[in-house]
This record gives sequence, C-alpha cells and structure tokens, in this order.
Amino acid sequence: RHFWGWLNAVFNKVDYERIQAVGPDRAASEWLLRCGALVRYQGSQKWQQDYNGLPTGPLGKHKIEAINATDSCIMYRGFDYLDGLEHVTEIKLQKCIYIQDECLQRLSETKNLQKSLVQLQIISCGNVTDKGIVALHKLKNLEYLYLSDLPGVKEKETTARILQQALPNLELELDLE
Repeated sequence: RHFWGWLNAVFNKVDYERIQAVGPDRAASEWLLRCGALVRYQGSQKWQQDYNGLPTGPLGKHKIEAINATDSCIMYRGFDYLDGLEHVTEIKLQKCIYIQDECLQRLSETKNLQKSLVQLQIISCGNVTDKGIVALHKLKNLEYLYLSDLPGVKEKETTARILQQALPNLELELDLE
C-alpha cells in the first residue's frame, strides 16, 4: 500500500520543463493519463485513455475540453498541470481517493478554469467535506454541479445555499445522504 502511494506521488510530480517544451494541454494529458484519468479534446467525441496513443501534431493543436478522473490517482501535487488549460468545460471526479478539500480549493482558484469550467461532478470522493464544496464558489461560469456519495459533506443545506448565493445560475444536483 505504501509503495502505491509513493508511486502515485511520483506520477503527480509536476514537470515544469515538460510543460514549457510540449505546451500545457499535452503535458496535462500525459499527467492525467499516467494517473488513470481520461481526456477528451475539442472537436472530438472520443475519450483518450491510451497514453501511448496520445495524438501528435503541431504544438497546441489538441486542447483538452473534458477530464474524466474516475478511479484515477490524481492528487493536489499535480494540479499545477491545470493552470495552462484554457478550454476545459467539464471535469468529473469520481472515486478519487486522493481528492480532498485542498484540491477543490485549488481547482476553484485556477484562473483559466474560473473562465472555462461549466460542468463539474464530484462523486464518491470520501475526503471531500463542506469546506471543499463551498470553495467552488469561485468558479463563476459553473452552470452544473453534481454531488453524490460524499460522506464528508455534513451541512448539505447550508453548503448548497452558500453556493447558490455565490453562483445564481448554477444548477445544483445533490444525491447526498
């Protein structure tokens, strides 16, 4: 178990030189796929899941539009990869054991995501609490938020009210016990 935690930390280490060399979308794609997540590029219906099958072409040609991090090992340490992404409209975090409040706070403070992100799903992430959900209020263009199976969220009515006040156009769907 300890070995896997160490390996996942290695997978999440940010390589700033790589970001410079291949651009933010390619570097983030490599990080996400290494960690077991999927990405979808603008203009494509297909989810990219094979690291070795990453599309090639001119630098900056393939822009990440959606991230599906179901069962992935992404963690806070790797979130710097998200900074340069300008076209991400959807993120799904499902069964991500390393996602905690600090991750959601970091997500909502990412300037490009504040502009581009419109859909977010957080499902079965056991380390997420009300604090992390409330932190999402900085995602000003968020139109849809789905929250399900988050045992750490205890004050769901209060949390929902805070989000709705901060984001009046938000469609908030709760499936919480």
